[in-house]
Amino acid sequence: MDWTLPELSLLALTAALAVTGFAGFVKGAVGFAMPMIMISAFSGFLTPHQALAGLILPTLVTNLTQALRDGLPTAVATARHYHRFVIATLVLLLVSAQFVELIPQTLFLVLLGLPITVFAALQLAGRKLALRLEHRHRAEWVLGAIGGLYGGVSGVWGPPLLVYLLSVGTDKAETVRVQGVIFLLGAITLLGAHLGTGVLDGPNLIFSALLVLPALAGQTLGQALQDRLDQARFRRWTQVLLVLTGLNLVRQALFA
Repeated sequence: MDWTLPELSLLALTAALAVTGFAGFVKGAVGFAMPMIMISAFSGFLTPHQALAGLILPTLVTNLTQALRDGLPTAVATARHYHRFVIATLVLLLVSAQFVELIPQTLFLVLLGLPITVFAALQLAGRKLALRLEHRHRAEWVLGAIGGLYGGVSGVWGPPLLVYLLSVGTDKAETVRVQGVIFLLGAITLLGAHLGTGVLDGPNLIFSALLVLPALAGQTLGQALQDRLDQARFRRWTQVLLVLTGLNLVRQALFA
């Protein structure tokens, strides 16, 4: 197996490092959006396989630090509490990853981006769209499955989780911790799945490992900002990022 870096220009490599550092900062501040920022920017100067591979290890490592920020026992308790969402996400992620070459991403991106944009925009406008408590378990299964379905193909499975957490009014600390735990388990599953699909061949694996350092540096700076955000501002920034994420997913679908 070839264990050298993929053939990239110095400009492309520098851009990848810079994008990853910024994505890490955003993730540190609000707990998500790292793979969405990376896959969106990378698609402009990397091949699809390089873009997907590049985000896998940085996502895994930053989610590990995020999940364990409050300690291992708390992370384990969180995984148990949200076990329905975890199971649905991981199972569908494994399934969809096997069809990464066959599933038309344009349709997937539109179907994911539009409802996310509408939901978050209505939240920003002050409309309350909370899920009824008697439907929470069903919502975990459904939204977890949607996240896993998209995650195996695109490396992005966070938006459905954010929609769920915003709907049930989860506070800042738990929102960040839940994201870290579920994203970590998803990242481990994604890594295992794509070690078998060829996406993470030798050069792409080295490239992904190289991006871990700027990701961690950015995350550390972002967490310092997160600690200063109160609940209201944290929720509002999360909603704003969801709107931008949804619009960007639609943009990718229309102009890919």
